[in-house]
Amino acid sequence: MKVALIILGTISLALGIVGIFVPLLPTTPLVLLAAWCYVRSSARLYRWLIEHPYIGSYIRNFYEHRAIPRHVKVVSITLIWLTIGFSSIVVVESWALRITLLFIAIAVTWHILSYATLRKR
Repeated sequence: MKVALIILGTISLALGIVGIFVPLLPTTPLVLLAAWCYVRSSARLYRWLIEHPYIGSYIRNFYEHRAIPRHVKVVSITLIWLTIGFSSIVVVESWALRITLLFIAIAVTWHILSYATLRKR
């Protein structure tokens, strides 16, 4: 079971990192899933993830404050709208798919904004 959780955590972490650059891939849930898998399977991997200079603070902030830093919200929402906007205008020809992409962008934006904004101390 531990090996399966380590594999699932590693895949989840890899997809979460890809999600930083691909707006429709949900970074936060995937990275949190990786942390959940690692905490139940490998203290060493969990410690590495939590102490990681970039990802670790993101996880700690979310667990401790249930909040997302303002700059993360701004960058995430901007990338979502730029990517989906470009796709809708240049790539997609179907109006049904364009409307679907619009609803996805609205839903993801709402989800990001539903979390509190982490204030710098």
